[in-house]
Order: sequence, then C-alpha cells, then structure tokens
Amino acid sequence: MQTDAIKQPDSKTAERPRRAPPQRLSSVATALRLLKTFSEGEAEIGVTSLARRLGVAKSTVYRLASTLVSEGMLEQNRENEKYRLGIALFGLGALVRQRMNVSTEARPYLFDLREATNETVHLALLDGADILYVYDLESTQAIRMRANLGERKPALCTAEGRAMLAFRSDAEIEALLREGFRPRTPKTVTDPDKLRAALRDVRRLGFAREDEQSELGMRSIAAPIRDASGEVVAAVGMAGPLQRLSDKVLGQFAPQVAETARVISTRLGYKALATF
Repeated sequence: MQTDAIKQPDSKTAERPRRAPPQRLSSVATALRLLKTFSEGEAEIGVTSLARRLGVAKSTVYRLASTLVSEGMLEQNRENEKYRLGIALFGLGALVRQRMNVSTEARPYLFDLREATNETVHLALLDGADILYVYDLESTQAIRMRANLGERKPALCTAEGRAMLAFRSDAEIEALLREGFRPRTPKTVTDPDKLRAALRDVRRLGFAREDEQSELGMRSIAAPIRDASGEVVAAVGMAGPLQRLSDKVLGQFAPQVAETARVISTRLGYKALATF
C-alpha cells in the first residue's frame, strides 16, 4: 500500500518569523504624557501633582521636567516652582498651523503650475537651517525630480531655501553661514561670499535658482510666499533635469513660478505695496 510522504516545509516557502513591533521608549512616552497633562484650565502644575497623575516617582518627574525646561518645552514659575508649557511648543504649533494654512491655499495653484510646466512642483517651509517639503507634485515625464514629503535639505543649497532665506535678517543669515553645512553634490556652493551674492540676486530678481547643488543632474527655481504681515513663510519651487531645463527654458518658467508665489501670497492676505 502506497502512503503519501509527509512534506517538509520548503526553506524558501516557510513562513518567515514576524518582525516584532517597534518598542516604545518609556521615558519619551512619559514626557509626552507629562506635556499633555496641562490644559487651559490648569496652566501650571507642580511636581507632586504631576507624579500622582502620571503614576511615577517625583524624582522621575523632576528629571523629565528639567530636561523639557532645558529644551524650552516647559518653563518653571520661580515663585511657586510649578511648571507650565514653554514657548518652544508655541513655535512648533505655529509651524504646523502655518503648514496647514499654506498647503490649503497653495494646493490648486501648485497643480496649475505643474500642468503649465509639466515639471515637478514643490512647496517648502523653512525650519532652522533646513527646508521641509510639505507638498510634492511630480512631473509625468519619465526623468523627473522627486522630493519625499517631510524630507529635509540644507536651505542654503536649495532654490526654495534661498528664496526664503534671502528675506531673513542679516543676523540670521550670518549665523547660518558661520554654522555651515555639508555639501550634497560636488557642485554645492559653500563659500559664504558666493552665498551672500546668491541671496542678493534673489532679492533683486524675486526668485532663486539652483544648478545641481542639491541633486546632480537637476536644476530648480523657487519664489517666496508671504503672509498677511508680509513675512516670507514658504516657497514654491519647480525642478527638473538639466537636459530639459536649459537657461532659456528656466527664463520662461521663472515668471510663472514667481506669479504662482504671488497669487498664493494674495490668498494668504498679503498685499504688495504699489510702486510708482
């Protein structure tokens, strides 16, 4: 009588062990819970109360609070030694609100610009020495520029970053030049005098241009977006491969990018002063 042999699982088809979920850092989780404890009705809380609510020792709360104070996330009232939320959180919240407002108003005009140029269009914010991409509309062409949402790049080597930095204070610009940054390509300009000249050109022309300083083989142009107060809060950029974006083509697209930035600025409440 013939019997069926018991088949052993093939090593290639055997089920792979499941990857364990990432572990949480308990100290980080506790610090976040600590921040969430504060409310409009209870703006200041002491160590004892925080420890009781979080279910941890007062010494733990004190260490966490001290770290958060050093980072500006918390402040301590010297009179009663209670803690309150710090100004750094306001800055982070303002950045998120700014991103939401700018993205909402900019979206249809970014699509229009992409349709008009069929090149990749970006919306970026300035965050310290970096830019942060918050919108990316890729070209439909095979060879194209791409930037992942949330990706960061040094502001001084990107068109979007220069479009925003050109309108910052001299002190802020000089601080970034002293700090320096790591070149992204062999063509990245890091010389402070050349970067100052590039920022002067942005102020004169109304847009920034970047040639292979961020990504080899890619060029881009960008223009600043202003809010109702006139402050530059974002930049719209357009990027594509070197072989498609000749000097002539860039010259044709630059006014379209600048006009897109102007329209978005108007949507944000900016009113340019009339010149005579």
